[in-house]
Amino acid sequence: MSCDTHAFYPRHSALDDAYGLFTGIALAATGIAILGKSGLITGGIAGMALLASFVTPYPSSILVPAINVPFLLFALFTMGRNFTLKSVLVSFALGLGVKLVTPALNVAGIDPAVGWALGGTLLGMGILCLARHNASMGGTGSMVLWFQRKFGVNAGVAQLACDAALFLVAAFYLPADKMAWSAVGTVAMNLVLIRWHKPGRYRG
Repeated sequence: MSCDTHAFYPRHSALDDAYGLFTGIALAATGIAILGKSGLITGGIAGMALLASFVTPYPSSILVPAINVPFLLFALFTMGRNFTLKSVLVSFALGLGVKLVTPALNVAGIDPAVGWALGGTLLGMGILCLARHNASMGGTGSMVLWFQRKFGVNAGVAQLACDAALFLVAAFYLPADKMAWSAVGTVAMNLVLIRWHKPGRYRG
């Protein structure tokens, strides 16, 4: 989503954007890796990729950019070229980030009771950071940011609605306990946006 700017609050410099995008990608990649090692999914493009990685032989690092193609086309026509170019960069960098971070965690598995909080919150902070620098991970994230810009509906609330549909599909593949922890983690992710991604709260 475009930042709320003002004459007294100049736009981000190229260096600001570059480091902001790096920070968002690093946080999101770590969150996805933690969720994956916990056997959990989440919402948005990350959840789609994680769910697909459980039922196909392909890792989430490959599935993120592959699933993103139609959503990035949507972003191009609704959010503009600058947003879309950044999101394309984020999509491929995120896939690489997940591929690097997952083995770097060097753990066999993470207890879902811990993974939902760490993974969901870190992923939410990564998405927030990207949104504040006019980018997204793609997927339904692009759609809900456009929805907030167009209709004023909070992106976190709209994302929860999209995630509910994803979880209906996931219910056929995940055991009940993993579904429950995944749902709580997804709420944690979206609460970051609901609480902190509001018009007028952030300038820059």
